[in-house]
Amino acid sequence: MFQIEKNKLTPDIYTSVRGSVGMVPYEKQDIEKALERTLFSVVVSEDGEPIGIGRVVGDGRIVFFIKDVAVVPEKQGYGIGTLIMQKLMEYIKEAGTENAYVGLMALKGKEKFYEKFGFHIRPYQNEGSGMTQYLDQNK
Repeated sequence: MFQIEKNKLTPDIYTSVRGSVGMVPYEKQDIEKALERTLFSVVVSEDGEPIGIGRVVGDGRIVFFIKDVAVVPEKQGYGIGTLIMQKLMEYIKEAGTENAYVGLMALKGKEKFYEKFGFHIRPYQNEGSGMTQYLDQNK
């Protein structure tokens, strides 16, 4: 049986679950600051052990960005990612205004998963390609 906790994401859970799927690591103080500014988060646990996470960042009304949706590898394929996305989208639909922008950047190969929730791959209609950048503080 899965337990769902809202707004209980901690730096240790964040690091553990993201690390299990090979996402880029961050320093603890940076994670703490990021989580302070998170609008909404979800932690899914099984027998008290965190196995999935997701969070929403943005301005809380017009712009929302889904981040850090991750499920530990041994628990993938059991609907946990879908459960996380459902909870994140419920929050956004409740908090957001009409025509609010909801974005995310899928990991390569995971695009089809997000299409189930109404997301589309860019370019799309009048939208150009999505673009990203990772800052290198050493340059």
